Amino acid sequence: MPFLVQASADGQTLAVTTATAKEAFAKAVEWQVVGRCTQVTISDSSNTYSTDAFALAMALLEIAKTVNSASEENNEVRR
Repeated sequence: MPFLVQASADGQTLAVTTATAKEAFAKAVEWQVVGRCTQVTISDSSNTYSTDAFALAMALLEIAKTVNSASEENNEVRR
């Protein structure tokens, strides 16, 4: 799934499309910290996130995957 990263710098709009969430987050952080850009957002096909909100969403997704994986492993052990 492609991700669109956008930001403002000196009145100009910057935009780049990345292939993964990890790449999108890295670019957003780079632009926000190193590039001193403002209004940095990451968009997927249906939502637009601030850098903070995107980090939280990705962390919650990883936690859910870990919980589901552990649950599936426990179910296999019981069989």
